[in-house]
Amino acid sequence: MITFLKGTLTDALPTQVVVEVNGIGYEVLIPLSSFEKLPALGQAVTLKTQLVVREDSQTLYGFATDDERGLFKMIQNVTGIGPRLALNVLSGMDVASFKLALGTGDVKRLSSINGIGKKTAERMVLELKDKVGSVDSDLPTALGQAPAGSGRNITDTVAALEALGSKPAEAQKAAKAALAMLGPQAAVEELVRAALKGGK
Repeated sequence: MITFLKGTLTDALPTQVVVEVNGIGYEVLIPLSSFEKLPALGQAVTLKTQLVVREDSQTLYGFATDDERGLFKMIQNVTGIGPRLALNVLSGMDVASFKLALGTGDVKRLSSINGIGKKTAERMVLELKDKVGSVDSDLPTALGQAPAGSGRNITDTVAALEALGSKPAEAQKAAKAALAMLGPQAAVEELVRAALKGGK
């Protein structure tokens, strides 16, 4: 089991990164919440990881904090939710908001996440409401964050939306609308979430 990676960030997209460790490049899928905390390319980075092995694949998922990784594991305990959808959940909502939505039974908020319908949201509340306290929320890990211009933000936002299931034209339109609404100072994570809400 690979529990963490500590190395050099050599490539970073909103939904995946490459971390070089002793001359080996590891491709790691990440949520938007972790992407926003990444350092600049070429800098040292540490990611908490979860290796998911299937018959035809081995996929490494990475997270900025133990809390994100804990939620990722917990979300997959819900019937019908696999690792990809669990990653979507963490990309669509930060940890604190997710816990609040579960605790208050906010099915509407949960079903606004890309790929989560009303029935799945209801199952999440039913199966996880009593478990959210078991996820440690006192372990923030600051990875550093590189400033980005609005042009780069738009490109990253479009890439993230496409990775989350939007068509290229729809992703471009939604990203530009989100930027117009939030302004050039908005982070990619904020833009993606605004774009996803705008499509609902």
